[in-house]
Amino acid sequence: MFLARALEVTRRYGDKLALDQVSFDVAAGELVGLLGPNGAGKSTLVNLLTGIRRPTSGRVELFGGDPRVPAHRRELGVTPQETGLPASLRVGEVVDFVSAHYDNPLPRAELLDRFGLTDLVRRQTGGLSGGEKRRVAVALAFVGRPRMVFLDEPTTGLDVQARRLLWDGIRAFSAEGGTVVLTSHYLEEIEALARRVVVIGGGRVLADDTVGAVRGLVAVRRVSLTVREPLPELAGVSDIERDGDRLHLLTGDADQLVRDLVAYGTAFEDLEVRPTSLEEAFLALTRESAAA
Repeated sequence: MFLARALEVTRRYGDKLALDQVSFDVAAGELVGLLGPNGAGKSTLVNLLTGIRRPTSGRVELFGGDPRVPAHRRELGVTPQETGLPASLRVGEVVDFVSAHYDNPLPRAELLDRFGLTDLVRRQTGGLSGGEKRRVAVALAFVGRPRMVFLDEPTTGLDVQARRLLWDGIRAFSAEGGTVVLTSHYLEEIEALARRVVVIGGGRVLADDTVGAVRGLVAVRRVSLTVREPLPELAGVSDIERDGDRLHLLTGDADQLVRDLVAYGTAFEDLEVRPTSLEEAFLALTRESAAA
């Protein structure tokens, strides 16, 4: 069962084409990561699916109906990229205010504990740090016991500890059968959380698969080795990163690269060959899209 769908959706802002005939769906229980550079169309897609914007053409559905109809958003939780909190209210008061809009909200203590906010319950939101405000904004998406949540850049501005605490809360929701769609610039975050990755670039879907499959779409291997002499000219190397004596080479044919190094008599040690990371796959896909 699809909880959210976009069917051949196009969205324009004046002369700017934000989404170009995008089709996308989210089934119950999925945890989907949306990846893409700034301006790729991620937030526009989220805004269409949550009823904030309407498509220029195509159709969007939320729980089987029009997302602009309030009844179809009752089981939805959202954290947008930017959230304003009433500066004079305490964190507990903000939670209570949002909870009052639902018939069966999550108990305040349980919500605050799940997202590590218990110590902030009596703090005025105006005195919170940017990261603390972000944690409150994410927690509010879960107040109404939603079936599905959209989290747009949920951990922007958080330190590592706070980010991982939020990850635990998102994982707990997913483990209970909840459906999650999140956008992020933190590729580590997508790898840690998502079971399915959708890469968007230039308003189009470039890839839609598992993390491993998205890596595999880019036929590149990362060859790492330690050398203490200049490398010869090597064919098929698309990028080289240097970390002291340690080199990391990206190539489409790792076997040939190693044979070439041996043929040139290059002395090396600690050879390691592995598939590309999600970050490398993402950058390669978006570069190809921009070139096209």
